[in-house]
Formats: sequence, C-alpha cells, structure tokens
Amino acid sequence: MGVSQQYREAWEGFWAATSHEPGEAIWDAAPDLSAIPHSRLFLPYADTTLPVVDLGCGNGTQTRHLATLFPRAIGVDLSYAAIEHARKADPRQVAEFDRLDLTDADAVRALHERAGDANVYMRAVIHQSDPEARPAVVAAVATLLGERGRAFVAELTPASKDVLQRAAQGPGGPGPKLRRVFEHGLKPASATEEEVPQLLEAAGLTVLDSGDTVLPQTENLPDGTRLDLPARWFVLAAG
Repeated sequence: MGVSQQYREAWEGFWAATSHEPGEAIWDAAPDLSAIPHSRLFLPYADTTLPVVDLGCGNGTQTRHLATLFPRAIGVDLSYAAIEHARKADPRQVAEFDRLDLTDADAVRALHERAGDANVYMRAVIHQSDPEARPAVVAAVATLLGERGRAFVAELTPASKDVLQRAAQGPGGPGPKLRRVFEHGLKPASATEEEVPQLLEAAGLTVLDSGDTVLPQTENLPDGTRLDLPARWFVLAAG
C-alpha cells in the first residue's frame, strides 16, 4: 500500500534538518537508556544466532549496540536522510542500513528472504505511523520473524501526550528538539491504549512478556528533569 506522501515527506524533512550530532533527535537516547535495558528484557526469549532487524532505526544508535549482541544487525528506516545519518555514524560498518517502507509487503518479504528468520527491535514506530498504515507495520514484524524470530516492541502510551503537553507549555514553549518534531508535522503518542495489543493480535503475534516502562528523551522538562515518555513493551513471537 505504501505510506502517504505527506508522512514520507514529514520524516524526510525531519531527518534532513537534523545534524549528525548524537542526541540531536529528541528520541536519540544513548543505548544505556534504550537498547541495553531493552535487551535485558528481550534476550532471554531470543535466539541470538539469528540476525536482528531494527525497524525505524533512524540514525542507527540502537542498531550499532544490537550489532554487539547478534551476528548481524540490519537497521531500516523510511527516510533516506536517516539512513545517510546511520551510515555516516558507523564508519566501521558494524551494522547494515537500508531504506525500507514497512507498509510495502513485497519489500518486507524480500528482506526476510535475504536475512532469513530474524529477531526484531522496534521502538516507538506504531504510535507515530498513520492510523491506516499501522496494521501493515505490525504485519511487517510478523513477516520478518518467520518461525524462529522474536520481537521486542516498545510503544508510547496515551499518557505520553500529557507529558508532551506539559513539556510544550513551559515559559518558553517547547524545547528546540520537541519544537522540531511539531514543526515537521510528526504526531507522537497518537495510538490508543487498546490499539497496539489489538494490532499485535490481529497480525498473529503472541505476547510472551510485557510491561510498563518509559522511553527517555534527549530533552528536559521546564523544571529541568529529563523528558521520559510513558510506554509499554512487548516480547513477541509469530503464531
């Protein structure tokens, strides 16, 4: 089906306007706040002889850490500019990076054919996808897993909207990183509490474990505390 042109242009514009500096994107937290704690939840369920695919990899910060845990790490993103950032930040080529539209079922199947059954890491992709594209995004996870792969999926909950609203209502308005998210028409935390579990079930994914967490951001609230967005995580298998 493909994502809408407006959605594609929003992400391309965001990444094109973002510098190569680590943490410049508001969600570009260091691995010790993201992929490392997530891996502690995920690895007990994962076959670490399989590759891992980082869906919505952005500039590849988490992908590069995942490459230390799995024999092959592949980061994919809708944005060409994001993939350019990721490749530039990985001069030793510890990971692979490619542009992929997760709603393009043929392209997703082709990746599965190249990589075989794979583990999947996906952080905060469903909630900011266009509502009509979300079933295809989740179906892509199931396709890439095949029979042997496992997935770690973390998604913002609606409570994040309240946190973002407070962050935007400081004396000076939203901080520069959050302002850039809004300026490019990105819509964080737009999925409902029930929607993500329903999408996972509809795609034939089985929840092996789940829990509440926060996704730390690289910007602070007006009172100086770090912007941590409420989220829920799931460990998943296909079938």
